[in-house]
Amino acid sequence: MHNSADDSRTQSQWAVGGNHMQFDERTVGDYRIFAGALEAPMGDGYIAAMIVQRVHGVPNAPREAYRDESVACGHRWPSAEAAIAYAINRAAEVIRQRSTLLAC
Repeated sequence: MHNSADDSRTQSQWAVGGNHMQFDERTVGDYRIFAGALEAPMGDGYIAAMIVQRVHGVPNAPREAYRDESVACGHRWPSAEAAIAYAINRAAEVIRQRSTLLAC
């Protein structure tokens, strides 16, 4: 995973309907990435999700710029860590490219 002085991270586990959702978040430039991994139905790996919010330069409150609730079309990763790492890398790529996918 990418680490720099500009990144800040936290990692947590949440109980979601009997399953555990693990997540990580970090700041990249003007954006905050929230990435999560949820155990897939039937226990066959982990599904990743991500939200990117613009947090700097936005009046009043953070603003959602991008969301993908089924990263890589619901691909199953063998571990929560792998799912989260992929989601964070994908979000950072979207931010770096200043993609037209970003809503703000």
